[in-house]
Amino acid sequence: MIIWYILTCLLLPWPLALYSQDTTKILLEKGDRWDYNKEVRPDAQRIIGNVILRHDSALMYCDSAYLKEAANTVNAYGNVHIHLSDTLNLFGDSLTYNGNSKEARVWSNVKLIDNETTLTTDTLIYDRKTQIARYDYWGKIVNDRNILISKHGYYYTDKKEFFFKDKVLLLNPDYTMKSDTLMYNTVTSVAYFYGPSHIVSKDKVDSIYTENGWYNTRKDIASFKERAKIFHEAQYLTGDSLYYERKIGFGQAIRHAVLFDSIQNMMLTGNYGEMHRKTGFAFMTDSAVAIMIDKKTALHMHGDSVKAYFDTNQNIRSVFAYYKVKFFRPDLQGMCDSMVWHSKDSSLVMYHDPVIWSVKNQLTADSIRLVMKNGVIDTMALYNSSFLISQDDTNKYNQIKGRDMAGYFKKNELYKIKVLGNAETVYWAREENKTLIGIQKAYSSDMLIFFKTSNQIKSITYLGTTVGTIFPEKDVSPYDLILKNFRWLEDKRPKKREDIFKW
Repeated sequence: MIIWYILTCLLLPWPLALYSQDTTKILLEKGDRWDYNKEVRPDAQRIIGNVILRHDSALMYCDSAYLKEAANTVNAYGNVHIHLSDTLNLFGDSLTYNGNSKEARVWSNVKLIDNETTLTTDTLIYDRKTQIARYDYWGKIVNDRNILISKHGYYYTDKKEFFFKDKVLLLNPDYTMKSDTLMYNTVTSVAYFYGPSHIVSKDKVDSIYTENGWYNTRKDIASFKERAKIFHEAQYLTGDSLYYERKIGFGQAIRHAVLFDSIQNMMLTGNYGEMHRKTGFAFMTDSAVAIMIDKKTALHMHGDSVKAYFDTNQNIRSVFAYYKVKFFRPDLQGMCDSMVWHSKDSSLVMYHDPVIWSVKNQLTADSIRLVMKNGVIDTMALYNSSFLISQDDTNKYNQIKGRDMAGYFKKNELYKIKVLGNAETVYWAREENKTLIGIQKAYSSDMLIFFKTSNQIKSITYLGTTVGTIFPEKDVSPYDLILKNFRWLEDKRPKKREDIFKW
């Protein structure tokens, strides 16, 4: 019995203490005049002139107030000021405050000041328990160099974070941000995006679209994801995630990265990419591809790395692909160790064991140069150790070799080749009905070859001193049917676009 009594005495004060803490009374600290009219306001006393009220640690100032002691509420009017903490102050023309819920509703000329951050709106509700302020119809925040405007907003005073919803606008001297949903930290000046958002530079040269990410407005550093794109005049960079440093023009894209140039109608893709705008280059790696688009088709070029250089107008000037390069286009395929494209003359130059396949023809040399006009192949030059092979049937190959070759195209089809220096052939001469006439072996200084529309050899004209004859097939040794340095590389040829990743 004694133990039960002691425990009861110890436990009883706790709920009473908790209740009293939660329902602290609003106290009148000061006022010039006190008025009470039982008939007019039986539940309230009126205080007029230099009114000061206290509730816990908060002080409330106003010109006049109605204090309802029983309800523990106050209505304040004129020059309302709530001192919430050393850094947080709330101003307005009118106030309704509930001491039990600790909720303040301020309206007309409302201003919330927290250190260097100022929020202005028409009506604001501040909950002292949660330390959250909210407005439901347009508010304006000034912080650092930024002005933020939104239709709805919340301010978490303990975290120094604003959360905005519906028609959010951030104005900065250098750019403008528009968003559906945005959070802003007043200490770090970092904006966080949670919905469709656009960022446009003051000169409208740069712009960004994102649906998720953050932007440090003080350092101009950002990170984006979910369909994010960085636009710069005729180009854009995108990827599953983007990192961007605006001041130095550095962008980084990870996974499904794309850099597109609408002036050159060119696209660089990969799973990792970087853009260095001030130093004038960009690169892609990890399944890197350069795509050159023309009116009807596109050339897809893959290498371990693809690098683009920009001119003074920030347009792509040249593209380098290096190490294990392959390209595919329906009418033309190729491979080499490294390749470069120049915008000045729309040329592709292939280095180190280059191979080109054009329908039934295989061309090799020490280096090869392709020139394109209006999106179609115009000319081709093969330098040193040039070799052309076309398969006559399963085990028979027409072969032409020489020092250099010049090829000419019509409608993307090879129709003429000129061999310059040390020309040599092994050619299976046939009638129109494909009956074999014989095997023509010849040597000459130069040579001119014409092709049919199907890229099959139509005729060979020997130029300069010529030595050669046509042999019956039975009189030619298999060893004489293959010219020196013969290599048939059909197994390495990309038959479809996906094959450019196979080596």
